[in-house]
Amino acid sequence: MGIITQIIQFLLSLSILVTLHELGHFTLARIFNTRVEKFYLFFNPWFSLFKIKRGHTEYGIGWVPLGGYVKIAGMIDESMDTEQLSKPPEPWEYRSKPAWQRFLIISGGVIVNFLLGILIYTFILYTWGEHYLPTENAVYGVTCDPLAKEIGFEDGDKILYVDGEQIESFLHIAPTIVIDNAQTVTVERNNNLVDVKIDESYIPQLLKTQYLFFPRAPMIVSYIAEGSAAEQANMLPNDKLVAINGTKATFLEEFKEVAQKNLNKSITLTMERDGQNIDLAVNIPETGIIGVGLKSPFELLELKRNEFTFLQSIPAGIKKGANTISSYVKQLKLVFSPKTKAYESVGGFIAIGSIFPKYWDWQSFWELTALLSIILAIMNMLPIPALDGGHMVFLIYEMVSGRKPSDKFMEFTQILGLLFILALFIFANANDVIKLFR
Repeated sequence: MGIITQIIQFLLSLSILVTLHELGHFTLARIFNTRVEKFYLFFNPWFSLFKIKRGHTEYGIGWVPLGGYVKIAGMIDESMDTEQLSKPPEPWEYRSKPAWQRFLIISGGVIVNFLLGILIYTFILYTWGEHYLPTENAVYGVTCDPLAKEIGFEDGDKILYVDGEQIESFLHIAPTIVIDNAQTVTVERNNNLVDVKIDESYIPQLLKTQYLFFPRAPMIVSYIAEGSAAEQANMLPNDKLVAINGTKATFLEEFKEVAQKNLNKSITLTMERDGQNIDLAVNIPETGIIGVGLKSPFELLELKRNEFTFLQSIPAGIKKGANTISSYVKQLKLVFSPKTKAYESVGGFIAIGSIFPKYWDWQSFWELTALLSIILAIMNMLPIPALDGGHMVFLIYEMVSGRKPSDKFMEFTQILGLLFILALFIFANANDVIKLFR
């Protein structure tokens, strides 16, 4: 059921974004009295699931859920319908309009996606506010994954600065290190300041790491698995670890270290329960897993909650949208840099769909839809023929030089662009399939 929920969220989000993107083109075309022949959600090779004609426009829903399109009269686009171009131009055709009007028509989809992303962020902040863990509130420091330890971090390090800058939100630390190609992270370790140098050779591995750090918090039991070693030792929810075999211990990694050294043996865990310390003899199975769920650090550490009035949410939404744009542009630079090997992380529809949660949560849905709206806008601005950005480049050339590229040239570049996009589509989705078998 979880995967089905992800698919439904992905298709709903895609439908909203594609429809409004194409509506941007449609609206600007109609403002400039340009005829739109088709307006489709999803692609419709050979047949449509639904279609209806109103005026000069056929509205429909295709059966291939990979996007959508508007077919503007007199324009060379992905449909490669050049029949109209063999006839004299009509005043209601795209090719008859001044270059600046054609530029705005082409820009309509991108403009809508940028504005939509900012608008959604605005209403998210107004409706739910902003909740996050300030870096300074990670009072127990961090728990490191193996890569972080290889780089030079240690469990318990308190992150102070990334290249001399304080990072407000804890969850922004790792992305900032990767995206901004940070050179130095300053941490507090055993009451001393230590600079951890980040060698750029780690960038490819950092890009593949889901969590470089996790906020550290005391080991407090949330639930006990039935029939587990923890249940047999009479462990209860809300028990808090204070010692192992008589030695002070508070954190999960301390328990894991001792457990791995005592597989198939018994150890004594001292747990705090209702203000009293009790000793529990726990038999460590061969797996090292005793069958407890632990409370999340985000339950135990103090989160910051920012609430916004409607007027306050507008500039806050614009700022959040601008930060998202800046962050994604930096990520694209990494993708096009061969030494980072970021291209290996490029994903297709499986990767995009998997970012949605396996349960329905409206806040998560709208946050991801806002993110995808901005990503769609930026991707469409890439100067690749067949994308909006490719058309923009040729229109800028025309406005600056006063010379319009020939129809034959536009047809040729459109074909090249489509082939490139097809190759990228195959590469991204092949990456998804390969990751499934790793």
